[in-house]
Amino acid sequence: MSQNFEIMLKSAQFGDTFSFRPHFSEGAIISKIDKYVIFPGFCDVHVHFREPGFSYKETIKTGSMAAARGGYTDVCTMPNLSPVPDNAENLKKQLDIIETDSVINVYPYAAITVGQKGERLSCMEEMQNDCIAFSDDGRGVQSDDMMREAMIRAKKLGKMIVAHCEVNSLLKGGYIHDGKWAAEHGHKGICSESEYAQIERDLRLVEEIGCKYHVCHISAKESVELIRKAKQKGLDVTCETAPHYLVLDENDLKDEGRFKMNPPLRATEDRLALIEGIKDGTIDMIATDHAPHSAEEKSKGLAGSAFGITGIELAFPIMYTHLVKTGIITLEHLIKLLTINPKTRFGIKQDNSFTVWNLEKSFKVNPDEFISMGKATPFENCELSGVCEMTVLEDKVVYKNN
Repeated sequence: MSQNFEIMLKSAQFGDTFSFRPHFSEGAIISKIDKYVIFPGFCDVHVHFREPGFSYKETIKTGSMAAARGGYTDVCTMPNLSPVPDNAENLKKQLDIIETDSVINVYPYAAITVGQKGERLSCMEEMQNDCIAFSDDGRGVQSDDMMREAMIRAKKLGKMIVAHCEVNSLLKGGYIHDGKWAAEHGHKGICSESEYAQIERDLRLVEEIGCKYHVCHISAKESVELIRKAKQKGLDVTCETAPHYLVLDENDLKDEGRFKMNPPLRATEDRLALIEGIKDGTIDMIATDHAPHSAEEKSKGLAGSAFGITGIELAFPIMYTHLVKTGIITLEHLIKLLTINPKTRFGIKQDNSFTVWNLEKSFKVNPDEFISMGKATPFENCELSGVCEMTVLEDKVVYKNN
């Protein structure tokens, strides 16, 4: 931690301003002064900043500013863009925007296949030095042979395959979980097998090939168990889930676009299995899958709205309120899920960045106050604890409350 940067904060307790120098301790919490707690900058390995190609939804600038407000100093951006980063030229378009517009560290994924169409492998070799890993997030790689070849090439390059697992033939037009709520309300469901069947396929390939592999946004109890067994076998496998899958399930659904994401909110037993996966280490990290859309795209109910919600400004307060304050996990464990584990797995350096929070302050979620251009969240009007007061990227203040 830098010794030449002092945090200036106003103490509500004493009514004056004081300064202090944050210093890393052996644990995850850096310092605690009065009501303020300082953590290493958070790391989100799964965000959609929509640029280039879809800047009406979000931009690198607004997405990175929203991330800073959420306490994040490092994020990895998914490749479902236009143009898709499937060659060095296309990837450079995104890198140039990141260089000029981002207020935090942004590490882009490169696509596994050309155009994310699953038909031909991307130019992996020419992108290897400029991407964090390879992913076709937003789509699952349907062909076994295509995924096998991708894993072989990624292994040779020393890169990781990061998989959105979804079997297209099992979707059948669904858009929420294929469970009790869908049946009772006349909606088309997405079965859990569409997720875990492809995870099962990929894990067989990982065992065969021996590449580094990470599973995106798991939501089903079967997925947790498959990954648990893979780790017991010693496979080089990690996974993530998102805050909404840990806190909400199908019983919380309303016929509004802000409850529609992919994978969908599943059954209570799935949510509880995810929590157990968090507690026993099967699930390595929490990533937001921050996926902003325009108001119009999210205004058409569950059936007609686009998949995806905004989440990066709320992730820590959601997890602190619903997992830490309830005693499910410790604050130290949460910081490992948000910072230590993702940075370690993805090879992102632990630098001098940090974020300052007031854990005693609570607020009601008002999407109009988001920095993100995306306003759709299932947590609208919820009461949450924890307010980010400041985020610092290597001695540069990138967010300050008020």
